Amino acid sequence: MDRPEALRRVGVLVLGANAALAAAKGLVWLETGSLAVGSEAANSLVDTAYSAVVVAGIYLTTRPPDPDHPHGHERIEPFVSLAIAVGVLAVGVVLLWQSATTVLAGEVSVARGPLALAVLGVGAVVKYLLYRYCLAAGRVHESPALVATALDNRIDVLTAGAAFLGVAGAQAGAPLLDPLAAGVVSLAILYTGIEIARDNVNYLIGRAPSEELRETIVERALDHPDVEGVHDVIAHYVGPEVDVSLHVEIEGDRTVEEAHGIETDVMRSIEAIPRVDDTFVHVDPKGLGEWKAEPESEHVAETVPSTRSPNGSRSNVSDSEGDGSRG
Repeated sequence: MDRPEALRRVGVLVLGANAALAAAKGLVWLETGSLAVGSEAANSLVDTAYSAVVVAGIYLTTRPPDPDHPHGHERIEPFVSLAIAVGVLAVGVVLLWQSATTVLAGEVSVARGPLALAVLGVGAVVKYLLYRYCLAAGRVHESPALVATALDNRIDVLTAGAAFLGVAGAQAGAPLLDPLAAGVVSLAILYTGIEIARDNVNYLIGRAPSEELRETIVERALDHPDVEGVHDVIAHYVGPEVDVSLHVEIEGDRTVEEAHGIETDVMRSIEAIPRVDDTFVHVDPKGLGEWKAEPESEHVAETVPSTRSPNGSRSNVSDSEGDGSRG
């Protein structure tokens, strides 16, 4: 299954599940009057709304490139995730206010019978299954929107559990546990919203990827038998994908055609990394004074073991010989 179809299928499934949970919890809330169940119904209602936003966003992000968007539309995904974060934070604030005012007023409606506990228990199970499913799909397809959805579902498991304990405690003779459970739910919702917003703001402001990914990029460049060294490696997020630029050092006796072939091979090798989108490779032939001295070279390159190709060329920065511009 290709990425666009997989993302759309996941989005529609999550939308349907959240709509069903919102309807079930809403009906039970109307029947029992439990604030904990009502907070969970509101939570599921917002989940349904943002699931619709995710489905619309996934449709936009999986459209093919066009003349106005030559790199495609994937960079919309962080904006979709931020819309999710705004909705999650809004619900958290409202639920926290409701639980606080109820506790202060001291007027609590206690849900009687097993109905409230049953809908909360079923909701927790469904949310756990959605969490695992969305997280796996988000990692496989490198989708920030699905990862954000998975994180929200993970918190929903905990909030449903807190609501369950609150309703059970209220039925056992401690009615204030119901609104207190709703307060716990609201705090968890607020935490989720902050977490989603923080992660996706980093995508939008061009934060550098992990050191592990940077090391992989350098290793891919140094794997080429004609690359003597690597420096000035710059990697940063552009939306959910990573753009890379770097300088590779080669011997000065290479022809233009050979240098172009080396540049192309390195570019394709780095772009084969799942999270990498565009790679820009600058070739520095020996003798032009652009090779870096050892202290100025990429430190991650020093972690790559020295290898020697059959033609005698070296692939480790520390084993390369310079022309006076390298130490």
